Amino acid sequence: MAIPIELDHSSHQSLQGQLFEQLRHLILDGKLKPGTLIPASRVLAEQLGISRNTVLLVYDRLIAEGYLQARKAIGTFVNLELPETCLAAARRTATTSAPVRGETVKRPAIPFIGQTPAKNHAQRVDFDFCPDRIGFDLFPHKIWRRFINRIFTSASTQFAECCDPAGLSQLREVIADHLGVARGISVSSDQIIITGGSQEGLNLAARLLVKEGSLVATENPCYHGAKALFESYYAKLIQVPVDEAGLDVEQLPKDGVTLLYVTPSHQFPLGFTLPIERRLKLLDWARRCGALIIEDDYDSDFRYRGSPLTALMGLDDHGCVMYLGTFSKSMGAGLRLGYLVVPKALIPAARSAKALLNSGNAWLDQATMAEFIRSGAYGNHLRRMRNIYSKRHDCLIEALRDHFGPVRLSGLESGLHLAWHLPDNYPDAPELEAIALRHGVGIYSIGSGTTYAYGKCSYSARTLILGFSSLNEYQIRAGIRRMADAFAGLPADPVRSEVDANVTLTSIPVF
Repeated sequence: MAIPIELDHSSHQSLQGQLFEQLRHLILDGKLKPGTLIPASRVLAEQLGISRNTVLLVYDRLIAEGYLQARKAIGTFVNLELPETCLAAARRTATTSAPVRGETVKRPAIPFIGQTPAKNHAQRVDFDFCPDRIGFDLFPHKIWRRFINRIFTSASTQFAECCDPAGLSQLREVIADHLGVARGISVSSDQIIITGGSQEGLNLAARLLVKEGSLVATENPCYHGAKALFESYYAKLIQVPVDEAGLDVEQLPKDGVTLLYVTPSHQFPLGFTLPIERRLKLLDWARRCGALIIEDDYDSDFRYRGSPLTALMGLDDHGCVMYLGTFSKSMGAGLRLGYLVVPKALIPAARSAKALLNSGNAWLDQATMAEFIRSGAYGNHLRRMRNIYSKRHDCLIEALRDHFGPVRLSGLESGLHLAWHLPDNYPDAPELEAIALRHGVGIYSIGSGTTYAYGKCSYSARTLILGFSSLNEYQIRAGIRRMADAFAGLPADPVRSEVDANVTLTSIPVF
């Protein structure tokens, strides 16, 4: 490595003396750490444009004084243990070169008020019913590796250039085709912005539309990452209640709202599906009050009952909806690929904002994903995943029923998690979460993990979130069995008590 040394050829001090002092200070200041390999004398002499003998003499002196150590046939290193004389020199240097104290200039306050969204349990558990993770074994390793090798081999100048900030054109085109068939959305590839996952898509939308004091509405409960992001832009958040049919459109403000964040296909975290009547009312509300809607369709690729409803954006005739999609649930969050579909009027602004954010995403990942979709492999992968997840979904319902009797569940039609609504005689969800965690089982109350509730919503204390995508059927059964054993010693003994219907949840089916 090159060492940051500058020699002044016009100085009265010799080059040898300057080099010695600068190397010594680098060692004493900890910039050259003990055990660091020092450049060979020839290399350093070429770097500085001086005689190699000068460098050799300096190295010999530093070795003699205990700063360096030479190892035959290996090289010269900073001494692992500096002698006391060197440390004394360091103290003297610090004393004599201490800066003159004066008034500290007050730096401006940092305007960002960001809050890192909560993650799932940091404690390692044996059975983690995480709602937003897929199993590593489900990733299509072989075919993905084959596509990467093929694309890498045929690459010419792509690695030396930045992609279009909006994303690789081939990927945007196949996503547009996929959305037309799967979600009933007719868009051009120009309307699609490739992002580093859904969180960057949210950030891009907020960058376009939200400023200090903007009214932003979200569901209650909601995705914590969205709530924290909008707060970081100093938005004024408005909570809108959720019932068994999703967002309660009648509770939306009549005007003044800039942006509404909603998860209509599988409400996060409760799993309710917004029916067509409410979807149409919601679009009419947005048209009348001039608001834009972010439709987060985070897990709509996995539906187990009936046909999926057309996406909000597919029903929108007035350019009121931005559609947020991700490959995190189908391919894995580590791929960091998602997309934001914007109305035509927002295309120029969205492309410019994306260019300012990061000048585009990694070319190889985009090219591989584009070929994966175009070849039909993605469709095959989704069918395989739906089949596996459907079995895990049914296994979880059966295991809950076997150990807890009749249970009230929501979010069964689609997605990678479901919500268990506790009967009245059970302890509150946070208490059950803590008990399960002590027994090596990860379950989630609303307000933990990636979920958030404003105050005490009707579901916050009485609902547990259970994901099934990262556990196989054996693990699901074993995890629920251990959870039941952990709950069996509770005073209310929920394992053997009858289930009382909660009057606010009468429309949620009992299994």
